[in-house]
Amino acid sequence: MNNMIEIRWHGRGGQGAKTAALLLADAAFVVGKYVQGFPEYGPERMGAPITAYNRISDERCSVHSNIYYPDYVAVVDESLLESVDVSKGLKEEGAIVINSCKEPEELRPMLKGYKGRIYTIDAAGISKAILGKSFPNTPMLAAMVKITGVIEEQAFIDQMQKSYEHKFAHKPQVIDGNMQVLRRSMEEVKG
Repeated sequence: MNNMIEIRWHGRGGQGAKTAALLLADAAFVVGKYVQGFPEYGPERMGAPITAYNRISDERCSVHSNIYYPDYVAVVDESLLESVDVSKGLKEEGAIVINSCKEPEELRPMLKGYKGRIYTIDAAGISKAILGKSFPNTPMLAAMVKITGVIEEQAFIDQMQKSYEHKFAHKPQVIDGNMQVLRRSMEEVKG
């Protein structure tokens, strides 16, 4: 399938990497894509490394396995660069997006020879500034949509607005804050 995009998410339990992968699958499905969004489970606990995956395509996908050669990688926790080979199998024509306040080239030495595109976004900082707490998954989700182009940006924003309105109908401040995070993240991703 030439039009399929495969994404691998790296995070720590409790940071929302699994939730971001599932939200991306939901948004892509609503705009007419075929999707898969799933975590890889093991003995995870709060703070332990976790992996989640997305497959997004214009055609039905019959592959049901982990993703070993992703087009894109999202790293929700920069500290994983020290212990997990996050760039393993990553296609050089793809890209990696890392939650970091550092410049992309500062992180290249930690990516075990990866020569492709690197993007960074201060997901934790954006979240803290707008929501008052570190929820890095929402900014990372927006950055992945911006970098991959898997969903048209306005369609993504519209879909997330509807999703948040459904989930947080009695908490308008949560809706407004998350929408601000999404928009700002799309503007501030660097690479």
